[in-house]
Amino acid sequence: MNAFRLLNPLIKLIPLIAIFAFTACSSTDDIDTSTAEGSFKLAEKYEKDERYEEALAQYNDTRTKFPYSKLSSESTLRIAEIHFKRESFVEAEAVYLNFKDLHPRHAQIARVTFRLGESVFKQLPDTIDRDLSVATRAIFYFDEILNTYSTSEFTTESLKLKNQIIKMLAEKEYYIAQFYFIREKYDSALGRFEHVLAKYPGNGFNSKALYGAMVSAYNTKDKPKAKRFFDELEKLHKATSEYKMASDFAKDKSLGQ
Repeated sequence: MNAFRLLNPLIKLIPLIAIFAFTACSSTDDIDTSTAEGSFKLAEKYEKDERYEEALAQYNDTRTKFPYSKLSSESTLRIAEIHFKRESFVEAEAVYLNFKDLHPRHAQIARVTFRLGESVFKQLPDTIDRDLSVATRAIFYFDEILNTYSTSEFTTESLKLKNQIIKMLAEKEYYIAQFYFIREKYDSALGRFEHVLAKYPGNGFNSKALYGAMVSAYNTKDKPKAKRFFDELEKLHKATSEYKMASDFAKDKSLGQ
């Protein structure tokens, strides 16, 4: 009797499960995939149900079977979006780039270009001590938005993300300069500090880089250059702790003379 009581609720659920399974099957079985519209509709259904592998396969099927339909290019976009949604950013970048090459005048080309930049941006590491080589690729796409599609809705976010990347690159360059500096490899450090100042001004490293460059220049026997760095630090960053250290250094080394 107890076993029957336990099974009884399950028995009641069986018809409901069967109905649900039948409904799910019939909702896809009723779609005619012999047309571009039907094939695309089935892919949309899979995507909506978060059956992403099936959606990808069906969108690909739509592209292959109906290459001249406008739904072929739309399928390519959906494939890229699914990859992006699933955080498969390398795959997303590849599909967006393929779409951009094939459809340079498409109505959504600004959005595709922005998504390209985003896909690369998402591939950047969390810390600056790792490889940032993909950064220039992301900047390229964001610059395209800012220069070619400046009236689009993606300009503000493109500028924001571009500035974040530049800040990372500046921090990376300063990190490398400091690496050489603390090891007293002043020739290498000087070049890196100068690169920070020339390529990444206004990113929070100016006073630090000027101080490092001044000390490095002095230690490479280039006293006039060291003096120029000190003068710039005094002129533009007198309120910083780096200026105080530089001032003490300049007095000790007679840079003012």
